Amino acid sequence: MSAEKVLQALASAGKPLKAGEIAEASGLEKKEVDKAMKELKKEGKIVSPVRCFWEPAK
Repeated sequence: MSAEKVLQALASAGKPLKAGEIAEASGLEKKEVDKAMKELKKEGKIVSPVRCFWEPAK
């Protein structure tokens, strides 16, 4: 559930975001965002084009 919200926030932003910005955009706590991002990274659904910034994998 949190992972889906993180992906939606990243997709709708249209630019790479930091974890804190994802938390703001998704309405989740940063702890939840970090946990969801770890899962998404493992699954290869998000990538980091620049250090500390994330976007959906293409």
